[in-house]
Amino acid sequence: MSPRRPVRRETTAQTELTRGRSTGLGAAGVSVTLAGVLVNGLAYLVPVLAARRLDPADLGALAAALGLVAIIGVPGLGLQLAVAVHHARHGSSDTRRLTAVTAAVCAGTLVAATPLLVAALDLPVEMPALLAVTTAAIVLSSRSLGELQGGQRFVRLAVGMAVLAAGRYGGVIAGLLLGAGPTGALAIGALTAALAPAVLARLAREPGRPSTAPRLSAARVVAGCGATLAMLVVSYADLLLARQLLSPSDAGAYSVGTVLSKGALWAPQVAAVLALPRLARGDRRSRTVALAVTGGCGTVLVLASTLAGGLAFRLAGGPDYDHLGRYAPVFAAVGALYAVTFVLLNDRLATGARWAAAPLWVGVAGLVAGTAILRPHTVSGLLLAALGTAMLTTAMMAVAARHPAPAPVVDPTNSPRASPSGGDGRSRPPDPANDPRPPGPAAPPG
Repeated sequence: MSPRRPVRRETTAQTELTRGRSTGLGAAGVSVTLAGVLVNGLAYLVPVLAARRLDPADLGALAAALGLVAIIGVPGLGLQLAVAVHHARHGSSDTRRLTAVTAAVCAGTLVAATPLLVAALDLPVEMPALLAVTTAAIVLSSRSLGELQGGQRFVRLAVGMAVLAAGRYGGVIAGLLLGAGPTGALAIGALTAALAPAVLARLAREPGRPSTAPRLSAARVVAGCGATLAMLVVSYADLLLARQLLSPSDAGAYSVGTVLSKGALWAPQVAAVLALPRLARGDRRSRTVALAVTGGCGTVLVLASTLAGGLAFRLAGGPDYDHLGRYAPVFAAVGALYAVTFVLLNDRLATGARWAAAPLWVGVAGLVAGTAILRPHTVSGLLLAALGTAMLTTAMMAVAARHPAPAPVVDPTNSPRASPSGGDGRSRPPDPANDPRPPGPAAPPG
C-alpha cells in the first residue's frame, strides 16, 4: 500500500473539519446578526409608531415608561452575562432561584416606587405594575438566553432573542395599532412579554444527566450588572450632557449624531456575543479575532462616514441636519472605540477579573469633570470631549487587558462538548483527540 494514501485521508478529514467549523460559525454569526436587527428594528418601531398615534402628553408617558424598563432591566442583562460565563466554564447549573430573586427585586422596585413615579413622571397609577410584569419577564428570559449563549447554541440564541423581542415589543406595537393608548399598549405588551420566559426555557432545555456544576454566585451577577450599567452610562453620558450644556437646537443635532455612534457601537457586537463563551474557557485567540472584527468594522464605518457624512446625517435625522456631515466620522469613531472597549470588558469579565468595569467609570468621571470645567457650548466642543473620553477609556481597558486574570478552571465533566456544527445550532471546537492541530499552550479549549 502506498504510504501517501493515509496522508490524503488525513488531509481530507482536516479539510472537512475546517469546513464544518466555518459553516457552524457562519450560521451562528448570520443568525445572531439577523436577530439583533429584528430586536433593534422592533425597539425603533415603537417610538416611531407612538409619535404618529399618541398626543404629546401620552407620547411622553410611554417614552418614560419604556425608559424605566430599560433602566430597571439592567440586572437582566447582567444575569445573562453571568450565566453565559458560568455555563461556558462549568456546564449547566441550577440558577432558577437566583433568577427568581433577581426578577423579584427588579419588579418589586418598580411597584414600591409607584407613588414616586406617578408624582415625578406624571404616569397613570396602574402603569408601574404593568412595567413590573414586563421587567420580570425580561429578567426571567435572560437566564435562558445566558444558557444558550454559554452553551454556544447560537442559532437557538438568535431564536430566543427574536421571541423575547416579539414578546417585549410586539404587544406594545399591537396596542398602538389598535388605538389602546399608552396604558392599554403596555398592558398588552405585559401580557405578551409574560409568555416569553416559558418559551425560552423550553428552547434552552438541555437533556442529559443532572449537573454537578457549582452554583452561580450572586457576586458574579452583581459584577455583570455593574459592567452592563457601566456600558450604558459611558455610551450615553455625552448625550445626557448635551441636554445640559447645549442649546435646544444644538442638543437636537447632537442627538442625531449619536445615532451614528450607536450604529458603530452595536454593529459589530455579534463578534463579542460569539466570543464570550470561548473567552470564559481561556481561548485567547478568540479575543484576537473579536478585536480584529470589531476594529475592522469600526474602521469601515468611520471611512464611510468620512466619505458620506452628509448622507449619514440626512438618513439619521432628515435634510435639516445635512450640514453637520463633517462631524459624522467623529461620532462614528466614538462608537467604534467603545465597541472595542466592550470586547475587552467582556474578556475581563469572562476571566473573572475584579473591578473589570473600573476604566469605564473613570472615563465617565473624567468626561463629567472635564465638561464641568471647560463648559463646551457647541456640538464640536462636546464631541471632542466625548472622543477624548472614548480614547482614554479604550486605552485604559487595553492596559488592563494586558494583565489577564488567572485562567479559569473548567470542569471537563460538566463542560458540554459538541461537533463544530451541531444540529442544535452549537458552534464549538472539536474534541482535542480528533483535532489534527498540535495542542496549544495551557489555555483550555475554547
